[in-house]
Amino acid sequence: MRVLITNDDGADAPGIRALASSVRDRGYETVVAAPAEEASGMSAALTAVTEDGRVAFRTHPLGYAVAASPAFIVVLAALGVFGPPPDLVLSGINRGANTGRGVLHSGTVGAALTAANQGFRGLAVSLDVIAPGDTFTVTEDARLHWSTAADLAADLLDRLADAPHRTVLNLNVPDRPAAELRRATLASFGQVRMAVAEHGADFARLTLERDEPPEENSDVALLSQGYATLTALQPVTEAPNISIPTQRIPR
Repeated sequence: MRVLITNDDGADAPGIRALASSVRDRGYETVVAAPAEEASGMSAALTAVTEDGRVAFRTHPLGYAVAASPAFIVVLAALGVFGPPPDLVLSGINRGANTGRGVLHSGTVGAALTAANQGFRGLAVSLDVIAPGDTFTVTEDARLHWSTAADLAADLLDRLADAPHRTVLNLNVPDRPAAELRRATLASFGQVRMAVAEHGADFARLTLERDEPPEENSDVALLSQGYATLTALQPVTEAPNISIPTQRIPR
């Protein structure tokens, strides 16, 4: 079983090191290919730095550092650029939870959804970095429990491998030594959402604010209670139950 590990925080991020270590410890064949620079918020964008049409990448202590977005890296892997195409795609561990319908904008989740489009199974993994409390405080990397998220993700690989092709799972893990896993629905928003702090005739300044209270049994609510949450996402597909009027175009 061959596993591609990528992320959107970049090849030097602590989360991808922890994830690669846990997956390899379980005996999986792994290849790590991650953006050379941070690529957060890229969703499933296919962007890359090219020269004469060539996507640049270099060897890295973990594998490859690629001048491309996470989703583009998945496409490259599917085409055999980093060796045989993978059976599974893991994306993370993201520095920050990817919860609610805001996952649409996540480069971490975008890579997993792109894996599904390529016919693979994908798992997006994120660690909550917002410290509990009323104020918006982000915990330092060195104090975060990366191994908690890495071990939970690695434990899910056998089940993911047995799931139908194009299965996509989204795992969010609280920052604590151990966590109970719960199935969750997507909240309307994530832990925080953007709001306009001020704007004028030619500018706007945005801020982040908490969305309170979180919806019961949603990923945001369960994560705040100390549970690791697992949500199955549907890859992009047509909506068969929507009636769309059509019009004949005259020749």
